Order: sequence, then structure tokens, then C-alpha cells
Amino acid sequence: MKYFSMKNKLGLLLVLGSILFFTSCNKGIYDIPEPQVVPPSGAMLGDTLKSNANDSLYYRLVVRSGLFNTINNKNANFTLFVPDNNGMKFFINAVSGGLVPLNAPDAAFSQFITTNISVANAQAIVAYNTVPQKVPFESVPGNFPNLQYPTIFNPAPSLSALLRLTTFPSRMNGNWVNNIPVVGTNLEAGNGVIHHTFTIVAPPTRYIWNRINTDPNLTIFKAALQRADSGAVGSASLIAGLSNIGANFTVLAPNNQALKNILSFLTGGVLQPTDPDAYFIGFLGSNQVTTQMIKGIAVYHMFDGFSNTASPGLTLQRPGRFFTNNMPTTATAYPTLLSSANTTGFAYPPVTLQASFGVTGVTAATAKGAFNATPANFVINPTPDPGGTSDQHFLNGTLHVIDQVLLPSM
Repeated sequence: MKYFSMKNKLGLLLVLGSILFFTSCNKGIYDIPEPQVVPPSGAMLGDTLKSNANDSLYYRLVVRSGLFNTINNKNANFTLFVPDNNGMKFFINAVSGGLVPLNAPDAAFSQFITTNISVANAQAIVAYNTVPQKVPFESVPGNFPNLQYPTIFNPAPSLSALLRLTTFPSRMNGNWVNNIPVVGTNLEAGNGVIHHTFTIVAPPTRYIWNRINTDPNLTIFKAALQRADSGAVGSASLIAGLSNIGANFTVLAPNNQALKNILSFLTGGVLQPTDPDAYFIGFLGSNQVTTQMIKGIAVYHMFDGFSNTASPGLTLQRPGRFFTNNMPTTATAYPTLLSSANTTGFAYPPVTLQASFGVTGVTAATAKGAFNATPANFVINPTPDPGGTSDQHFLNGTLHVIDQVLLPSM
């Protein structure tokens, strides 16, 4: 059968970064006079929100969170990502399941915040939308992949008091934070700056593996990852990496039909694309296909942000977490987790990424493997997890569902 020709033709070099990085510095004692501290002038961030009628609903959320004094501290600098009242109404209408209609009076939205959003959830949202430094938007890079900025939100203080979730502002293809448009920039306050967003930038709550493990349309991809992990321990385990809060992945997850199509081809039609999912899951668990081959294909669908710092002239790196709105608009090749770094660059079969934009944002996105005749399409639906299929944001990365398996070789 045709699938036998693929055995032993895929190499695998799997590199997973360490879980968390903690740094410290030791400073010597010098006889240097202390600089004079100049108190900031003007209203602080909390008071700025309070005085702006169009930010009254986010101000109510800040009050609910108990973080007003934090962001109003004149001895600290912050950047806030704040939806105005229209953005807050859009958010509350969605989380209320439509019970608070968009044309309801402001008082109804304010009441919902006070009575239906818990203090813990309000704290998570406000903290995730607060960066502990002043970042004018013109200083945000317009590169791919977009850079990470730490927030003040620690989702797991019992794991580490130093842990912070990061957010991803970008000026590539417009102004964004994660995949939410930034609609207004640089509202100055005495202790920082406010950037207005189209709606709430919600903090992630699950791991990538949680989504793959529970999505009924990714059961065959799940089986492939489980087979790829056969005998793997520690950093060699893909599932462990996809469950690691310190990781920074993007996963292009082929849906069930995409895997059925390629497995049918590889078996010479022994398996038909219309056969039940269980037939394909059983095939992936059989000795008719090698673990190495499955693992090679699996990691070809992942990006982990690794760059070869030992090679100063290296122009490409494996992108980490990215959103469709940050993808290049011209087809550009990037190394994946299958790619290995050496002293001159990456030895890899690349994946080519491209996005298209319309008036509503990203209208199409594609990824093409080295041996694919045509690109795979992202299944565009940015509705937040678990309902959407593109720009699914997790504690340790993003996931995009695609309609074709990417092939590094044949």
C-alpha cells in the first residue's frame, strides 16, 4: 500500500523549552545620590476612567474587580486595554446569552456587571488587560510573530508567585491586541496610557490539550498525538508540552475529515473517507504505521517560538503563538517544530502561511506544507473557545483548525 512508502522518511528533532524562566540580578552598592522623584501630574488611570462617560462600564468592572487602587497608583506606570461602553455592551450581551440586549439602558449593563460577574472573573479580566509599564502604541512592533507583553494577571499563584500571563499587542495589518482590534490609542493619564479595544480581551482559561482532548471534530488528531507520544517521557511528550503553562505554541489542527482524506490516500483506499472515525483511530494505533512517522507529521503542524540564538545571522525563527490577523499577507515560509536548528540556520521543510483581509478582518488564511499540492484552509470562526475554530486562545498558545493535513515529504 502507498502508506508504506512513507516509513522512515520523516526525521524528528523535538525541542521543547523549559517550563518557566526566572531571572534575578545582583546590584552592587554605589555612592550615588538618589534621583529626585517627580510626582506624576494629571489624573491617574482609575480617575481617568471614572471621569470619562464613555468608559463608565469598564470603570464599573474595575470597581467590581477591586483593582481601582492598583491602577490609580501614582507610583506605578500601566497600560490599559479598555473597551468603551459600546465594546462593553457587546461583551455583556454575549456573556448574558442575549438577556441584556444591546439597546438596553446603560444601567442594565452596569447592574449585570455588579450582580452577574464574580469578583474573581472581574479581577482576571481587568488584570489581563493591564500591562505593568507604559506602552505608547507607536512603540508596539509590527512584526510576525508579534511580541509578548506581560500583564499583571497570575492565573496560578500556587504554581509560582512570579507567573504572569502575557498579552500580544501588534501593529501588523492594523492595530490589535491578540485578535481584538484596537480602535483608539494613547489616551494619556498621569501614570500610564489607555488604548481602546473593540471589545473585552478575555484571558484564556484552558490549555491547548484540553481543547484537543474534548473536541469531537479533532478525535483523530488526538489519536495521532497519543500515538506520537508512545513511550515518550518528560520534554519529549507532545501532550505534556500542550498541557504546559510555560509553553508558547501555535497548533494547526487538521479536522477529522482532513485526516480521513490523507489516511485513505496513504492506505490506497483500504480506508474510505466516509468510514467511521473509529476505523482511522484504530489504524493510527496499529503497527501498520510507525510512531516516528506519526510524530513527524504531528510536529509539522506546530510552532513553538524557538530561535537559534547561537546563529547571529539567522533571519527566521520558529514563530510561537500567533493569531490570523498577524499572519503575512504574502505567502511566507516559516520553520515548524519539525525543523532543527544548526550553526547556519534551520534545516527544515517549511510551512507557508498567508492571510487575506476584508472589511470585517481576516476573511481567509492558509498554510501549505512542502509536499502539499494546494494550501490547507483555516476554518475561519474566531468565536472564543470552545465554539470557534480559528484564533482559539489558550494559556499556552493558540489553535487553528485546518481542512487538510500538512505534508513535509512523501
